[in-house]
Amino acid sequence: MQRKPDGALAELRRRLSDWLATSGLDKTQLARRTGMGRTTVSEAFQPDGPVPSARTLAALATALGRPAEELLKLRRTAMIEEAEPTVEKKPGPGRPIDQWGPHDLEVHPAGTAACGADLPRQQQLPSYVSREHDRTLVEAVRQVQAGRSRMVVLSGASSTGKTRACWEAIRPLARAGWKLWHPFDPTRAGAALKELSFVCPRTVIWLNEAQHYFGDAHVGEQIAAALHALLTDEARAPVLVLGTLWPEYAREYTALPATGRPDPYSRARELLAGRTVSVPESFDAESLAAAIHLAQGGDQLLADALTRADVHGRVTQDLAGAPELLRRYENGSPAAQALLQAAMDARRLRVGLHLPQAFLFDAATDYLTDTDYDNLTDGWVQAAFAELAEQVHGKQAPLRRVTVRPSDALHSVVPARSHPSPVFRLADYLEQHGRETRRLACPPASFWQAAHAHLTNPDDLANLAQAAHARYRTQWAHHLKRRAVDVGHPSAHHTLVTWLKEAGKHQEAESLMRQVTDADDPQALASLAIWLANVGKRQEAEVLLRQAFDAGNPYVLSLLADWRREAGDHEGAETLAREAADAGHPSAWRILADWRRKAGDHEGAETLARQAADAGHPSAWRILADWRRKAGDHEEAETLARQAADAGDTEGLILLVGWCEEEGDHDGAEVLARQAADAGDPRALLLVARRHEDAGYPEKAEALARQAAKRDSAFLEALVLRRDAAGDRDRAEALARQAAEAGNWNALTRLAVLRDAAGDHEGAETLAREASAGNPNALTWLGFQAMQGQRASDQERAEALFQQGADAGDVYALDVLAVWREEAGDRNAAEALAWQSADAGVPNPLARLVSFRERAGDLMEAQALARQATDAGHAHALGEHLLTALWPFGLDPDGTPASRWQ
Repeated sequence: MQRKPDGALAELRRRLSDWLATSGLDKTQLARRTGMGRTTVSEAFQPDGPVPSARTLAALATALGRPAEELLKLRRTAMIEEAEPTVEKKPGPGRPIDQWGPHDLEVHPAGTAACGADLPRQQQLPSYVSREHDRTLVEAVRQVQAGRSRMVVLSGASSTGKTRACWEAIRPLARAGWKLWHPFDPTRAGAALKELSFVCPRTVIWLNEAQHYFGDAHVGEQIAAALHALLTDEARAPVLVLGTLWPEYAREYTALPATGRPDPYSRARELLAGRTVSVPESFDAESLAAAIHLAQGGDQLLADALTRADVHGRVTQDLAGAPELLRRYENGSPAAQALLQAAMDARRLRVGLHLPQAFLFDAATDYLTDTDYDNLTDGWVQAAFAELAEQVHGKQAPLRRVTVRPSDALHSVVPARSHPSPVFRLADYLEQHGRETRRLACPPASFWQAAHAHLTNPDDLANLAQAAHARYRTQWAHHLKRRAVDVGHPSAHHTLVTWLKEAGKHQEAESLMRQVTDADDPQALASLAIWLANVGKRQEAEVLLRQAFDAGNPYVLSLLADWRREAGDHEGAETLAREAADAGHPSAWRILADWRRKAGDHEGAETLARQAADAGHPSAWRILADWRRKAGDHEEAETLARQAADAGDTEGLILLVGWCEEEGDHDGAEVLARQAADAGDPRALLLVARRHEDAGYPEKAEALARQAAKRDSAFLEALVLRRDAAGDRDRAEALARQAAEAGNWNALTRLAVLRDAAGDHEGAETLAREASAGNPNALTWLGFQAMQGQRASDQERAEALFQQGADAGDVYALDVLAVWREEAGDRNAAEALAWQSADAGVPNPLARLVSFRERAGDLMEAQALARQATDAGHAHALGEHLLTALWPFGLDPDGTPASRWQ
């Protein structure tokens, strides 16, 4: 691509050249002074080179004795110019913001038919009332206009104005020519993952209902990682990522996993930390006054809404038709209520948006009472669907028929056929209402039967199987998981095999493994081989591993080699390991080399390592270097480590840094550490920073730690603790806040704990409250520390801190408080806290209360609570021992103990 000959980038390079000329330095000397590579420095001056990074410009300005801000301002302007479309640059995803309308971006239509029916589509919105969360959005927009990338996710209940707030926030960017990209086709998650790497500067990424992105079971974590990479890539700045989430999803994605449980949202949790802003459900007095003023000025939509919402303040919900939707549900016919409850249960148990009519019809029957069922008339289904299709103001219907996009066909629950059956979508507000009001209910038998009979999407079936399993409805869990296997879910058979093994059905589990194993699928072949080996069928397992290798999995040969070696066939094991290495197994050479070294053949091991290095495994040079160093050949070790570094293995540079420090070559160590950081590995910078700190040069140490923190904010955390230990409290706090801005809230938390231990309780609590914005358990840590005290005041303070921690969203604080309330005899309060924790994704307190009551001899109450926890989907928090003791064969949908089943 040809660059523009003039503009901010050309002016930036002119200033750099002038400053270099007056400094008397050449570029080699300048590179040495900055600690950067000669190529990096040369590219900063090169007319057709890339835009230099902010770090490069800051280092050059410092080395030349000039103000960095001049260059950084020019760089920001240059980045904007770079982002402007040219005929030679391939545009990234998205289109100009002014080509989007608010309803294109899923802003709810508003108002009654009388107020809005005759208005143009774009005008069917009331005047906007700015609230507290809008200030955060305005600040984010200001920062992206200054050239920095930002992300804000609004968390609030349905119809609270989240999407409208995002729309209003980006209006200034529309006037500045920004683009907006709303990934949704063919699926939201699929589009996001496919195009994120092509996003250009000056783009708004619109992630409305972000659960469709972060919550995707297959690629959600990849999307979170790609967004993090985009937000930290200066070359692609500025971009603005805006998202919305319901509170239950925000809690799910940001909660720490229970000990020993999977952590499916680790990248999403890191991404959302410090970037989530709550949206209140109602207008406060100031916002209501502003709305009244606008209504008095002629806004009929607001005036109409305020006639109903001026007391409770839920103005946005009223505009979107939420109260009327709720009224239609609560006052609907029994048949309509049954259909809505079936739809609510399907959505809260993670069935897709589009619900087949046949499924809803069959599922609804057990939601009706015997009397209501007997009173059904011919045509009741059509009448109920027609009743629910009638729109309320805001142009929403409780349950509306939808047309599935052709591009969504592969992802729909609709069976692939020429005339698919009708599908329906539940109104968002009723979906969330169902999640709240029905969260403790287990769907009836007709729901599970209808799902098994009519749903065809593999993910939907697998999700419902998990939901049944979580409610200890083991029979339906197995049936639905088997159905997911039959319709092609890629991993459902793994879970089903585990369940069958747990149920003692080993023969059925093996039969299933054989059934789903494709002779051309190396992973499936390897899984079956390992299964057979574990049940003593080693000979057949070896045959299958060889098949897996032939199907394209070189890794299995190392396992087969281990088996041969265990059997004493060392020659055969080595032959297999060599075959694996020749087939591309990246660590097979290391296995062989380790065997040689254990046998005392060091020369043979080194020969293998050199062969691996020559074959393109740079880590082999570094391992060789380590071996030679331990053998006393320092010169050869250094040569080999440099070869590793030149081949792209930054661990080689890390070795060299450590060796330079050992030998007193501190300048050489720092140069190498900077090279490692430029290559993406900043760890060595911390080694050098610690040496500067110990030598009495805290400014140098801090500069290096900040540089390292651009890649990993844990380096600032380490420096915070060293500053605090040295007595520099103010600087420690400042650095801890810098770490928090980089996404690491642990530094503030650990600083608070240290201050508390030193007796500064007030200062500790101030820091912990600050840290709780990104680390909810900061106050809880202080609570645990206060519990160690012996005085009554210590216990009172601990309880207060746990309560503050719970209010900040830390579920572990709820656990402690629930136990305390139970021990104090306040069982109602204990249960309320335990359920609050369970709703946040950590049901352990419920299990603890069940155990307490069992030990207290209150078996009926313990069993009742266990049944409630099970119905709500928390069965396995109770433990397999208790579950099998209570209900050996699981539960039927109505909660009665199940009989033995096949």
